[in-house]
Amino acid sequence: MIKKLLVANRAEIASRVFRTCRDLGIGTVAVHSDPDADLPYVREADLAVRLPGATPAETYLRVDLLLDAARRAGADAVHPGYGFLSENADFARAVIDAGLVWVGPSPESIEAMGSKIGAKAIMREAGVPVLEAPDQPTEADLPLLVKASAGGGGRGMRVVRTLADLETEVARAAEEAASAFGDGTVFVEPYVERGRHVEVQLVDAVVFGDRDCSVQRRHQKVVEESPAPGLSDEVRAAMHEAARRAAEAIDYRGAGTVEFLYDPATERFWFLEMNTRLQVEHPVTELVHGVDLVALQLRSAERDSRLVEEGALAPVSKPAVTAAEGHAIEVRLYAEDPAADYQPQSGVLTTFEVPAAPGIRVDAGFESGSEVSTHYDAMLAKVVAHAPTREEAARRLAGVLSRARIHGLVTNRDLLVEVLRSPAFLAGDVSTALLVDRTFDQRSDAAPDPGAHVAAALALAERAGAARTVQRGIPVAWRNVVSQPQRTELADRAGEVTTVEWLGTRDGYVVDGIAVVAATPDRVVLERDGVRTAYDVVVGGPLGAEAVDVDSPRGHVRLTRVPRFVDPADQVASGSLLAPMPGTVVRVAVEQGQPVEAGQPVLVLEAMKMQHTVAAPTAGTVTELPVTTGQQVAAGEVLAVVEEEQS
Repeated sequence: MIKKLLVANRAEIASRVFRTCRDLGIGTVAVHSDPDADLPYVREADLAVRLPGATPAETYLRVDLLLDAARRAGADAVHPGYGFLSENADFARAVIDAGLVWVGPSPESIEAMGSKIGAKAIMREAGVPVLEAPDQPTEADLPLLVKASAGGGGRGMRVVRTLADLETEVARAAEEAASAFGDGTVFVEPYVERGRHVEVQLVDAVVFGDRDCSVQRRHQKVVEESPAPGLSDEVRAAMHEAARRAAEAIDYRGAGTVEFLYDPATERFWFLEMNTRLQVEHPVTELVHGVDLVALQLRSAERDSRLVEEGALAPVSKPAVTAAEGHAIEVRLYAEDPAADYQPQSGVLTTFEVPAAPGIRVDAGFESGSEVSTHYDAMLAKVVAHAPTREEAARRLAGVLSRARIHGLVTNRDLLVEVLRSPAFLAGDVSTALLVDRTFDQRSDAAPDPGAHVAAALALAERAGAARTVQRGIPVAWRNVVSQPQRTELADRAGEVTTVEWLGTRDGYVVDGIAVVAATPDRVVLERDGVRTAYDVVVGGPLGAEAVDVDSPRGHVRLTRVPRFVDPADQVASGSLLAPMPGTVVRVAVEQGQPVEAGQPVLVLEAMKMQHTVAAPTAGTVTELPVTTGQQVAAGEVLAVVEEEQS
């Protein structure tokens, strides 16, 4: 039996596997890069081994370092998690050759499904429906989808709507795939505009229901649920049978997922890929079926290992499937800005608190004070709700997310709440185009709350008053003769500035149109139109330019005090293109002195496993280009200056 398990992964998935190991009495070993040293999963493990370096190539993708960590820590088994080397057949073989138990399918199964092109051929032979790519695409074949053969997660994936763009998009997809997976092979297939992404969970070719993962951005899932809504009994049964045939075609062992593209208009479905590992969205299956998929993985690995062959462990029967009970919905909480094309965010997560509630499960990789690095995926946590019905699960999950306190970084929390409460989602009208067809990137259902700005201004005033060393008994901002109100300027994350005018009197604060019931440095209670609202306020950052996080029943607002005086050294030239996040310049597309058109790519920045194109905001001339290919840049650093054309 497995005695000590090393998880060759990080953050949320490592914590998830460790939880099952504790339940089963199995010892645990964490591995961590330098940026991950202080994350919660490292403390949760019995033992931890440092992988010197920061990037995946230096750390989590180094087979030699991982095996050496297992040897030094005395681990007898390795769980790959998901991502990184989880679907790498060579890594699986290396683990087995080292005499360790590999918690996953056989290397042969991983190889069979590792290439999407090869996997399609196997599925076609097994009678599983597949999308057939045109040999010579014509206008009639549009739109098309370019996909990476060796990977997933939306990387190396491009939608092509005109034949003139096909060659360029294939080249870009190949470049991104090579960077993400070390293999630039791509292929083209028909793109189903409003298809649904439905997948079937397997353990040893035994079906554990289905999931819908259609709500996506950048071809990456953000909302998943089980069971998949709106499938007829006939379609569901046919999909389950196709998944079972797919697993049997490669003699599959362990946990895996067969993914299908489903067209509700025709009720047809096609094989997309098979993930030979545990999926990010596995908790929804666990909740509705009452199983622990990691425990089943471990049991399958023990059964298929040499322990059985040597008679040290009796064979175990295949897992039994229980009927689905209720409905479960999971959201992926990302450090990203939906209003800026889902741009990943990095930095310190100053506050991260998701309230506990019945039927709610949180699988988190970070905590308050954690640093979100630029080197890895931007997912902070998975928040899951389980309830008797789909509608109840959606309402329960939206409520918990709206009450969460998340400060320091922009996240997709508000977007997720809006999706869960939207009529389209509640009606089951979901597809991979949901976030494209509808505007969810702003909280359009709620008017701006002026109370949040007032609460921020008064909390800042109270904070300054509490820091005084003299005249502490005098009310904040009190004057013998009042000539004009105090003014606090606050900018939101879009840069829009609001001025709050207020007075400090013997009897407290006076704000036009709002009654101030109570005010402290961290909590302000206001009354407006007879409605009393409490605001929780957290202040951080340098004096005079503080960042202020305000939470209330109306949601979260992050503001920054506008300094009264600006240091000239902090100003940049007009037309400067600033780095949106720390990253690496992977391509410079222009030269200094070159004329550019509005929207023309200037350079490409790679950060958090994605490539981001920085384009010219207006037509003009590149007057400064201080960066080169391969250079590391910090957030806010000037990448180029485009001097606008004068009309």
